[in-house]
Order: sequence, then C-alpha cells, then structure tokens
Amino acid sequence: MRFVPVDTAKPISKIGLGTWQFGSREWGYGPDYERRASEIVRRALDLGVTLFDTAEVYGFGRSERILGAALGPDRGRVVVATKIFPVLPVAPVVQQRAVASAARLGVAGIDLYQVHQPNPVVADTTTMRGMRALQDVGLVGEVGCSNYSLRRWRFAEAALGRRVLSNQVRYSMVDRGPEEDLIPYAEQAGRIVIAYSPLAQGFLSGRYDAGNPPGGAVRRANPYFLPENLARGTDLIATLREVAAAHDATPSQIALAYLLRHPNVVAIPGASGVEQVERNAAAAEIDLADDEYAALRTAAHAFRPVTGLAAVPKLIRARTRR
Repeated sequence: MRFVPVDTAKPISKIGLGTWQFGSREWGYGPDYERRASEIVRRALDLGVTLFDTAEVYGFGRSERILGAALGPDRGRVVVATKIFPVLPVAPVVQQRAVASAARLGVAGIDLYQVHQPNPVVADTTTMRGMRALQDVGLVGEVGCSNYSLRRWRFAEAALGRRVLSNQVRYSMVDRGPEEDLIPYAEQAGRIVIAYSPLAQGFLSGRYDAGNPPGGAVRRANPYFLPENLARGTDLIATLREVAAAHDATPSQIALAYLLRHPNVVAIPGASGVEQVERNAAAAEIDLADDEYAALRTAAHAFRPVTGLAAVPKLIRARTRR
C-alpha cells in the first residue's frame, strides 16, 4: 500500500474505505450485511488500508457502530474518520456530537473529524471554535471539511487557527472540478483531498451501457446512468479498458489509479465484498505511464454528459418507464 506524503500522526493510505453503505437500506445489502461489513474491514486492514471513513448520518449512526465493532482492537492503529452533519454546527453542538460519534465508534479520540457540508447560514467561525476545543482536550486529532470550495476551506483554516487537513469532495474521471483548484492547493500547502464516489457510483466500472443500465434506486437517480449518457461514455470506457488490459487490471482500478496519480489525493471507494476491497487496494500499486494518463485525460475531457436541469425530464421519463 502507498501513503500520502503528508506529515500526520498515523500514515494515511492512498486507498481508504468508505463505509456510507454500512447500515444503509438504500443500497439493499440486507440484514446480513453487518457480518459482511466486518469481513470487508478486516480484509482492508490486512491489505494495509489505514483510512476508514464514516459519518454520523450514515445509517443514522449504524455505520459508525458497525465500523467501530469491525475494527475492534485495531481502532487505535488506523485513521478513523467521521463527519458531523451541520444542521446547527455551533461550538457546543459540535462538541456534543463528537462525543456521541466517538462513543458509537468505541474510540477515545477521533483521528479526523470533518464538517460534512458547508452550512449556508452558520459561519465556520463558531464551528471551528468547537473543533479547536475538541483538539485541545484530545478528543479530535485532525480537523477536516467536506464539499467545501477552496475559499471556504481556507476560511475554515483561518477560523481554526490551524490546518484543516483534508477536504472530502466528489472527484472522479467524470467529476474533475477538484483538479482546478483544490488539488493544486493541497499539493502546495501539504493538505489532502479525499475523493468520494471515485468511480461515479460504478459508471466507470465498465459494467453498464445503454443496453444494460444498472438497477437500484440510488443509481437510477444518477443522471450519469441515463441511456444517453451511458452511450456518450462509450469512448471513455473503451479507453479505460484499453489501459486496463495493458496492466492486467480492471477499468475500475485504472479509474482509481488516474486519481491517485496526484500525490495528495486519497480515494475512499466503498465495497460490497472482500473481492472488491482487494481490487481497490491493488489500484494503489498501478503506475500509469505518461501517455496512458494523457489518453485517459483526453477521453475524460471528451465525455459530455447531460446533467443538471437538462437531465431532470429525462430522469422522470426513465422512472415512469420502469
């Protein structure tokens, strides 16, 4: 396993494990998933994964409980990251919610405590006051944010008076916004960009096309899986497959390797089974040649999906046909 070149109390692996599906009915994993989740976590540990990401809102706290139980006595040697959902993120509430998350996780301290979303009306000044108090008493190691613009990330750092180590954002070959400013800032300032949905919910896996769309409510609500967008993505998937063949890898592994080529980027794909964890971890070892990266970048830039308001009527029509 490879690690981010940033000075932290514990090394942070380039591939982490996202656990948003632990305890969430939306993914349809069924009642036995708690046992499977434990197997996934244990295998991730064996493979050198050190970053395990969850949030208080995932499964309404169940994800934190499942992750904490699965880590067991290894909780102290890995980076346990969770997030506060900022409904009212004033300092006293931030402190109370951190205590509750730590209890569910079964940890004495949260290694990385993140603000899940920027609150549009509550300034980070009061939120970071709570975070600073948590750091001062040792309940929180590092502070992070999620879905922040660069401007707000830097403001949060000024409000904290210390580094806000990470910004967890949607980043994949089809969601490349972080490449414009967040990633350059992270590399310049010694920060980390944590990429969630790094495979665009499986769009980049090569498993789906216009004639074989995915099932499940979550993916059906994603405009990338409209038949028109699946058709538009044909060339991108073909390029992923071509590069994958040269590395005896899968398209998903190459899509992850594309992100990890940035030294200060960590990807946190989820996993529905042990085999998927193994494939994800192996992606950290893939070195893309310059011409391969250039071909992938060109194919990614050429992909022009229908998104936003233009996709809404198409999604409605797609739902009514089912």
